[in-house]
Amino acid sequence: MSQSRPDLPSQAIVLAAGRGERLRPLTDRIPKPMVEIEGRPLIDHHLSRLARAGVSLCVINVAHLGLQIEAHVGDGGRFGLEVRYSREPEGALETGGGIRQALGMLRPGPFLAVNADVLTDFDFTALRDVAGSLAHLVLVPNPPANPGGDFCLQPEGRVSNAPTPRLTFSGIACYEPALLAAAPAAGRFPLTPWLRAAAEQGRVSGQIFEGSWFDIGTPERLAVARQWARRAGLQFNVS
Repeated sequence: MSQSRPDLPSQAIVLAAGRGERLRPLTDRIPKPMVEIEGRPLIDHHLSRLARAGVSLCVINVAHLGLQIEAHVGDGGRFGLEVRYSREPEGALETGGGIRQALGMLRPGPFLAVNADVLTDFDFTALRDVAGSLAHLVLVPNPPANPGGDFCLQPEGRVSNAPTPRLTFSGIACYEPALLAAAPAAGRFPLTPWLRAAAEQGRVSGQIFEGSWFDIGTPERLAVARQWARRAGLQFNVS
């Protein structure tokens, strides 16, 4: 079991507002974070792992069928968390807009973030020291769905926009609120341009994770993730 680490942020955002278009018709009736893996909704996996890493406050952004997530997770008490909800309009606010809106529900200081539509055995306590960075990204080897990758990881641990060799952003990160200090206070906008601008300033660090990681973006990828979870004996450790 993971052990909490005092230097890690004790707060997190779980990004759960996406529509899940490529998983339709499944996501016509349930939001993507409620898709079941080994008999439990996918979001349970993230919440239980965050709690084991020492997170105490978690903000979940919701939009499409978000009431289902709220009804399932509730106040977060059974996960050992205090959970708050950042409700977005239908169509959501994209990652940048979603994080910007959720900042007001967090305490001051850095926070962890994870996309609710990935499945992984990444241990949040394995995040490296992020001091001095506006963002620290967990990168993974490029999957078939993203062969060109997203960012380059330099030998000294800095993330750059160099064209090669690139790795894929896993959707797991640690951010400083200052990353979005100049961003619109409200509205829909992507996060990537802000990450690229910070990387140009040398203010994004990163690490590579070569363990199991799956983007639950299509029925085919969902099937592969479920097969892995079954073989791995994945457990959520929640009541």
